[in-house]
Amino acid sequence: MSITIKAIATTGPKQSELIEMITPDLRPGEALVKTRAIALCTLEQRVFAGGMHLPLPFVGGHEVAGEIAALGKGVNAEIWSPGYRVAVRLLYNCGECYYCRSGKTNLCVKAQRKPVREGLLPGPGGLCDYIIADTDMLFAIPDTLSFEEASLTEPLACCVHSVQRADIKMADDVAVIGGGIMGQYHVMLAKMRGARVILSDMDETRRQLAKKHGADIVIDPGETDPVTFIRSLTQGRGADVVFNTTPFAAVFEQAVEMTGKGGTMVQYSSLHPNLPAQVSPQKIHSSEIILTGSISPSVQDFSIANRLLSGGLVSSKHLIAKTFPFEHAQQALEQAVEPGTLRVIITD
Repeated sequence: MSITIKAIATTGPKQSELIEMITPDLRPGEALVKTRAIALCTLEQRVFAGGMHLPLPFVGGHEVAGEIAALGKGVNAEIWSPGYRVAVRLLYNCGECYYCRSGKTNLCVKAQRKPVREGLLPGPGGLCDYIIADTDMLFAIPDTLSFEEASLTEPLACCVHSVQRADIKMADDVAVIGGGIMGQYHVMLAKMRGARVILSDMDETRRQLAKKHGADIVIDPGETDPVTFIRSLTQGRGADVVFNTTPFAAVFEQAVEMTGKGGTMVQYSSLHPNLPAQVSPQKIHSSEIILTGSISPSVQDFSIANRLLSGGLVSSKHLIAKTFPFEHAQQALEQAVEPGTLRVIITD
């Protein structure tokens, strides 16, 4: 049956409202999930700040954890029941395009065009007090994992995908540029692969946080040229793997320069603004550097992230900047767009 729900919708630049909507009836194989924690990703931040021009009102939210409230017909009762605690994968893939059928669901050509169910609003849709999701997009979480930490399954899954693409080997020298939440996750995962990890960030707090997360060396690029430093640290070779988790084209050029022969440079972050960068084709030719990107996690990446968090192998507690109740969404969004803020989470 349908129910009345509340949604946090962006209605204009720096403006949000609580809007009531009526959910459609559950389809077979779907679950109604009571959201308990929704983390505010850069997507929600950019829409709220007015930096992305999307149809308004817009309901963001794709980093979600909660508990099952009801189930549609045909759901396997041996796996799912009301009251179960879950992380939810809300990223959309059509399942029909070339990339979906090639196992690259994160590259789905319709990923940004999630169909809008009747009665609901455009957007990922997680910023609601109740959401509807297919049960194959639910991942059970233990009682030992808070809803707040579980809501960060999706960003961790993004970093899992990135690290898998880099194929880090034991004893590799890995440089992570940027110490935000994604940079911190890259530090943790690279250490789990047995690498020596160097983090570059201008913020002292983030550098110290990275050391807590396992970074072997941290540098301030405002005081130390990171390319020169990485080369001196590696007897002139350069890093085996470099992750650029910043949105700056100039840093992309720097990341390529600090990558050693046969190494891999992963452009993790999207670029804002998307300016051209200068890269020497001769350098790529002569050094066999692999330049690649990383966007969104697959279902398999999400599953790995779920197990990392549920098993206590990765902790996200230090990455939560502040929590706000659902009714204080405007304040939460305002805090989230403040420079230097890690994850802000809305709870209900």
